Amino acid sequence: MNEHTNGLIRRFYPKGTDFSQVSHRKMAELEHILNTRGRKSLGYHSPNEVFLTHLLVA
Repeated sequence: MNEHTNGLIRRFYPKGTDFSQVSHRKMAELEHILNTRGRKSLGYHSPNEVFLTHLLVA
């Protein structure tokens, strides 16, 4: 799953990007986009949905 996430990040930032030059705000925006995007491996649910479901069950 990590390799897939890396591929998603590369859609926004090409290989070789110096992430020390990317603002915290831009990184937070990307994090939000990726965490609210449905994933086939999660039954087309977003990582946020799966996380919240697990929290509610506990």
